Amino acid sequence: MLSDIEIAENCKPQDIRKIAKKLGIKEKDLELYGSDKAKINLEKVNPKSKLILVTAINPTASGEGKTTVSIGLADGMSKLGKKVCLALREPSLGPVFGIKGGAAGGGYAQVVPMADINLHFTGDLHAITAANNLLCAMIDNHILRGNVLGIKEVYFRRCMDMNDRALRDITLHNPAGNMKGCVSYDRTEGFEITAASEVMAVLCLATDLKDLKKRLGDIVVGLNGNGDFVRARELKADGAMATLLKDAIKPNLVQTLEGTPALVHGGPFANIAHGCNSIRATYTAMSLADYTVTEAGFGADLGAEKFLDTKCRIAGIEPDCVVVVATVKALKLHGGADKSTLTEENLTALNAGLPNLLKHVENIKNVYKKPCIVAMNRFFTDTQAEIDAVLQACKDAGATAVFTDVFLKGGEGGKELAKTVLEECEKQSKLEFAYDLNDGICKKVEDIVKNVYGGDGAEFTEEALAKIGNMESKGIKGLPVIIAKTQYSLSDDAKKLSRPNGFKIKVRDIIYKGGAGFLVAVAGEIMLMPGLSKTPSAEHIDIDGNGNITGLS
Repeated sequence: MLSDIEIAENCKPQDIRKIAKKLGIKEKDLELYGSDKAKINLEKVNPKSKLILVTAINPTASGEGKTTVSIGLADGMSKLGKKVCLALREPSLGPVFGIKGGAAGGGYAQVVPMADINLHFTGDLHAITAANNLLCAMIDNHILRGNVLGIKEVYFRRCMDMNDRALRDITLHNPAGNMKGCVSYDRTEGFEITAASEVMAVLCLATDLKDLKKRLGDIVVGLNGNGDFVRARELKADGAMATLLKDAIKPNLVQTLEGTPALVHGGPFANIAHGCNSIRATYTAMSLADYTVTEAGFGADLGAEKFLDTKCRIAGIEPDCVVVVATVKALKLHGGADKSTLTEENLTALNAGLPNLLKHVENIKNVYKKPCIVAMNRFFTDTQAEIDAVLQACKDAGATAVFTDVFLKGGEGGKELAKTVLEECEKQSKLEFAYDLNDGICKKVEDIVKNVYGGDGAEFTEEALAKIGNMESKGIKGLPVIIAKTQYSLSDDAKKLSRPNGFKIKVRDIIYKGGAGFLVAVAGEIMLMPGLSKTPSAEHIDIDGNGNITGLS
């Protein structure tokens, strides 16, 4: 069996201009990055296509293959003669060199050029990092040179696109030296990973360059001595930041191994950010194709919740159906099976893990009122008894389950899923939300926990309550809430697998993202700067003298 990188490198991609023609994109609207990728620069968009959201159960060490299924589904729809376009997120270098790996799919359901997409691609994440850190430099320079704005407390943090736990807490020393009118000072700070940065969120939620610049200017950098917010616009940083992002805001066009058009743009994590690709890319795909397949990060309690409650509200869109991805192996892990025994039939563990899948199905159908399909990534070790158990459990929950072979067969292995999705897309539905935007901050958090996680509510630290009180006193209301928590559990405790109950999440911080236009509730022990594992993937990635890459997945 060839590795993912070997399959991708053996692919002969079509000229990207040919891929663009499939969507009716004129060459004048393309900015070519070689022959296999391009940026799209459309003057107007008119989102009208059917929209399919792909999400998943809470992730496990076995992997579920959400991106792989998204790609295989799109290829399957294309094989059925449908005009379809993918809208996916860009990978972050942190997971690529960490433990999760890349985000270009797997096996014979990949987007290419796989190595480029997983590494520097068109430089979007580097531009985001540069714009973010320019603002940080301007904040500290302003304070050093007299602090006319009276900044007393700095909220905004530096970022980098890599997992580096040593940067979670740092001390900054800003020496004045002999500079006239300047005062030396020290302060503590910590880096965030670029995928969790507000600039990433701003890029992904902006509808055009004008909106991008406004949102950048709205970023809250900290508080002044009167307790008022100080924004990036007051530092006159928004113009330069927008200039750095003038190309990054344009969606990237690539293709699948089978030549299906794919827009890969924006990459916020779902466990510590809002987890969706850019609105601009989604709008573009929905304007050019009849069907758009998109995904939301990690489990449906994170990525899908944020897609539906935040992105759909901001963008004014809604999916026509939702696909929840799972595997028999992953469900057995949720049911307590040991990782070393996953190839053995274990109906006891499977039945104990199925409630995790069924909770996500329940949320999509009963909370958000959307048609739901379960896509099971098939493994050759899945027994007929295990397959039958999943099919029956999903049927009893009112959802159709389809076992797919997209990893091994690409679009051909996704045709059955594609047919089911096309049928579900024709059903009439109206998106409902997990919480009311007009409720108070605490109530919105409580509603997400109760309605989506299945918990009993939330507990707030004194610091979090103080921040909430301060925000609400300043008239901050009507904003979506993003909960940052572990991706491995419906709760904020990574060890509570399957479908826990009787829990409350513990909110220790509330962060106002003025530019992105949402609030972040930080729960449990989640970190905004991940670290590397004991044996990171970087140890296995290599390149020879001829430029051949190995170990990338």
